[in-house]
Amino acid sequence: MKLIVFGSTGSVGKHVVQQAIEAGFDVTAFCRNKAKVQPTSNQYLTIVEGDVFNPTSVDKAIKGHDAVCVVLGSGKSRTGLVRSEGTWHILDGMKKNGVDRLVCQTTLGAGSSRGNLNFFWKRIMFGWFLKKVYHDHELQEKYVKESGLSWTLVRPGAFTDGERTRHYRHGFSHDDRTTKLKISRKDVADFIIKEFTSNQYVHQSPGLSY
Repeated sequence: MKLIVFGSTGSVGKHVVQQAIEAGFDVTAFCRNKAKVQPTSNQYLTIVEGDVFNPTSVDKAIKGHDAVCVVLGSGKSRTGLVRSEGTWHILDGMKKNGVDRLVCQTTLGAGSSRGNLNFFWKRIMFGWFLKKVYHDHELQEKYVKESGLSWTLVRPGAFTDGERTRHYRHGFSHDDRTTKLKISRKDVADFIIKEFTSNQYVHQSPGLSY
């Protein structure tokens, strides 16, 4: 599989790139600064510099790939819409290039999964401190669901710096309040890579947590 990763230098993206290479994928890491990509060189890795706000560079990068992974962070944009606007351009590029498979990481609490959150995350974090981030994810999910592509929205709990355990919960009901609302970045990447090979959750939005 030829996979392109948008957000390849982020805290989750770098693990997606590494684990995809380990899984035998041909990986393209799309980023603004190639010096930040790890590993810096590998026979299965191609590094492309570009900007998700530039449709031309996005279109050109997507051409020839089998699948797309979106793990965009919030960046330093004052608009707070890096994920949604960047994803909009990526979706357009996929359609223009005939690429159908997408796995996009958002957040637990978006959409119908809001029922999984406790009071702290629902009212304080997403209701106040991370309000713009939450809105960005909501808009991002809307664009993905309306794209007509074979999409999967991965909704992880709060990130930790833990190890890759391969033991986590996924696809739990939207009113399940028993999860820990936490998962390591490495395990998020593990689930994403597995989804590209299993296609278990096409047109679904699985939650991901311990």
